[in-house]
Amino acid sequence: MDESPKQICMKSLLFYSVIIGFFLMSFVPQSTVKPVRLFDGKTFKGWSGDTINTWRIENGMLIGGSTEKTVPHNDFLVTTRTYANFIMKLKIKLTGTEGFINSGIQFRSKRLVNPPYEMEGYQADFGAGYWASLYDESRRNKTLIKPDSAQVLKWIKINDWNDYEIRAEKRHIRLYVNGNQSVDYTEPDTSIPQSGLIGFQIHGGGKAQVAIKDVFLEELPD
Repeated sequence: MDESPKQICMKSLLFYSVIIGFFLMSFVPQSTVKPVRLFDGKTFKGWSGDTINTWRIENGMLIGGSTEKTVPHNDFLVTTRTYANFIMKLKIKLTGTEGFINSGIQFRSKRLVNPPYEMEGYQADFGAGYWASLYDESRRNKTLIKPDSAQVLKWIKINDWNDYEIRAEKRHIRLYVNGNQSVDYTEPDTSIPQSGLIGFQIHGGGKAQVAIKDVFLEELPD
């Protein structure tokens, strides 16, 4: 049965309406969250900690600890706000001459009161025996998961800059070092908080220094 002119006209209008709709949608701005710098390279804006004796800024880097004298205890430079789901990328270099040489990045964590310089929560660990592993600082006090000890040494640049990436998406946590995935962990304990502060650690007990730069964070939707 042949279509009437009215039916043909209606179909044409519908076709062109769809085309125009797609055309207009292409001009709708897409909502994207871009990574932001957590450390501006010049000031401690957005951070808190012992910036007199332990942490300092040099040539656009955050520096914690010392290779000249033993770091007396763990110490953390901590964000002033909390974060839940995110992708965080940074460069880290750990050096030391004697004692326990270790550092790490706290996340979904909180500061403790006793002692006040400690933190509780997840730590993306960094140091001999703990390279790119996931530790639970001052809570379960154990390594939750770690990469193969021989394999990770092929990825790490000792006494040099390393790219470190943390992906925290709901209860799923992944760590990467120099582009290699070292940890894939899903938190089974529903009582463990999945948001909190971010902090950089210099571990006590060694003549050790950590340098951190190019710190970027992209927040992800809940």
